[in-house]
Amino acid sequence: MVLTLDVVLDATFYTVLGGVLGILFMLLAVMIIPKIVNRLTPNIDEEKEIVNGNVAVARYFGGIVNAIIIGTSIIIAAAIIAGIHGW
Repeated sequence: MVLTLDVVLDATFYTVLGGVLGILFMLLAVMIIPKIVNRLTPNIDEEKEIVNGNVAVARYFGGIVNAIIIGTSIIIAAAIIAGIHGW
């Protein structure tokens, strides 16, 4: 395969496009995921407990949200890379 300017520009364009899409999807996920976790635990007001200094709830909520965000980012990255490479 010969690297021509067209190939390099295409690769650069799709890499930047994939990066921007990944950032946008992650920002959307970061805004939505804590709300979903709050709805899944209706008996606990996590935000109120965290403000009151409840470290256990803060660690629980942070751990759950972090795990979901990491999993979501892996799925988004795989989808974008597959889309870029045409798989």
